[in-house]
Amino acid sequence: MRLTVFWQRMADHFGQGYADTFARDHVMAELGGRTVYAALDAGWEAKDVWRVVCMVMNVPQDKR
Repeated sequence: MRLTVFWQRMADHFGQGYADTFARDHVMAELGGRTVYAALDAGWEAKDVWRVVCMVMNVPQDKR
């Protein structure tokens, strides 16, 4: 998954403004105690980060 697709999916689910806030502030144990930005910076693949976000935030199946 390209980062542009990842960020579009984040914006589609959370809204443009909140997607960035969520990515900066929400620490998830499933990402090793990291935020979305920290996980991506640490080398996590965007598709894996998106899967974690979907699981943790109960993203509807049709948006996954």
